[in-house]
Amino acid sequence: METVILYLDRNENLYGPAPQCYEVLKNLGVEELSMYSRDFTRGVKSKLSERLAVELGIPEKQILLSEGSEDMLKQVVHCYLGPGEKMLCPAQSWWYYQSVASEVAGETVTYSLKEGRDSFYYDVDELIGLYKKESPRVVLIASPNNPTGNSFPDEDLKKLTEAFRESIVVLDEAYWGFSESSNEHIAESVSRYRNLLVLRTFSKYYALAGARIAYAAVGTSFSKLTKFSSRYLGYNRISEELALAALDSRQYYSDIAKAMLADRQRYYDFFDRQEGFHCYRSNANFILVKIPATLKLPMQKFLAARAIAVKFFAEKEFEHCVRITLGTVEHNRRLIDALGEFLTTKTARGISA
Repeated sequence: METVILYLDRNENLYGPAPQCYEVLKNLGVEELSMYSRDFTRGVKSKLSERLAVELGIPEKQILLSEGSEDMLKQVVHCYLGPGEKMLCPAQSWWYYQSVASEVAGETVTYSLKEGRDSFYYDVDELIGLYKKESPRVVLIASPNNPTGNSFPDEDLKKLTEAFRESIVVLDEAYWGFSESSNEHIAESVSRYRNLLVLRTFSKYYALAGARIAYAAVGTSFSKLTKFSSRYLGYNRISEELALAALDSRQYYSDIAKAMLADRQRYYDFFDRQEGFHCYRSNANFILVKIPATLKLPMQKFLAARAIAVKFFAEKEFEHCVRITLGTVEHNRRLIDALGEFLTTKTARGISA
């Protein structure tokens, strides 16, 4: 029998979507598959944007839909960043941020997250100083950030948006929900700051990565993006129904978040006991672990032999780190057991074979 690889390197939600989402798929009919949406006749983009507006407490026209957060990020950058104009984004983050700026001949200016004792953090004062120096057209903040797992506090967001009123500010909350599920900051923030866009996706917390559905809550100055992102024939009706079913399944996802909270703590406890390892505290569905440099290749080979994949970085900032996606309780136990076994090997203990 072929061994099934356990993929803990992609930041996917391995619990899968709520049962109600499967019911949507079972009950699809000719209308969802063969007919365009008629929601525009009611003066809204879709049932999903209408529902999200109620959930977030903002006008429906300030909800924009997209095929995953990657799609919306591309739309924002292509819409507002021109050749030679600057985009400010974190250096220790998703590589795609810098890539998408290059698509429009934009210039990327990076800022560094600071490494604290238990987690990374944003230095807002330093970021404001860099902003004044570089005058970027677009500023990107990731919260929680991938791969460091740290969030951007609401009080820092207020300070930053006050200083950045002349630029487009994108707050990428792709990993929202695993630690904090509040929506309260969105309505206040987008009503106060006309150039702020908060980006959310159904890929991570709601485990619908394959459905490719995301949304943005935007301030009042995004009329250009609103026109750019609008779709005359509507959006993917199946993805919308799946997203609506997910929104109706609060308890299911809350239970997953609680299970991941407990498993994050198990990982912290495990790595805190290992000499030479350091596990950073995370608000997402993954953790970043610094490992002894001499163990990187042996650990990679050991886990591969046991059909377990975690993210080993080649990037300089994280060359001695691994990122572990939280799976189910059983998945996490399997990895911890494998790591415990590895750390008893002669190689891990520094004994020549």
